[in-house]
Amino acid sequence: MLIVSRLIATDWMLTPFLAFAAAAAVTIGFLHQSWTAPRFGPANVLTLLRLALATLLLLPIVQPGLATGEPGWAILTLAVVTLALDGIDGPLARANGLAGTWGARFDMEVDSVFALLLSIAVWRIGVVGPWVILLGGLRYLFVLAALALPWLDAPLPARFRRKVVCVMQIATLVALIAPVTPPAWSGPAAFVMLALLTWSFAIDVIWLARQR
Repeated sequence: MLIVSRLIATDWMLTPFLAFAAAAAVTIGFLHQSWTAPRFGPANVLTLLRLALATLLLLPIVQPGLATGEPGWAILTLAVVTLALDGIDGPLARANGLAGTWGARFDMEVDSVFALLLSIAVWRIGVVGPWVILLGGLRYLFVLAALALPWLDAPLPARFRRKVVCVMQIATLVALIAPVTPPAWSGPAAFVMLALLTWSFAIDVIWLARQR
């Protein structure tokens, strides 16, 4: 019985490492397809580090009890550090003359994975109901919709609004996993942020519909 318990403990602790290995493999695949920069560069290394940190959020997802007490503060610190590092890779790429479309897309995809894992963690630890996953999964619903409606896959012009909403989205999710966040505030805060995120997506969808 003790051996089985240890195997179970080992399995869930390995989950983030297996997820990161799979994500890194996908990254390498896309790297071979569309890489044009002279070298990988420190900015992309930092983004890869953020991906590794984000996958650690699988721990409270498979073991929700880790989000309480001292482990809960460790999870919060992990999320805050991952969010803070998001503001460094872009300037670092520009400072090294390596800013490009691949790095920007890599950064965006890591942000999306981070937000999705955060939203699932918020649900798993019982802070908000399963609908909160929409707060991290709306972008993936948009991608799926583009498979049926190819005009949704057209390039979008850069908008500062999109960046601000993304930061607010992730910051809200980080706040929701904080052990000190009052439960009475969690649902309304998540709902308001989901409404704001939906509004931002709606603006882009309307723009794409008019351009098709």
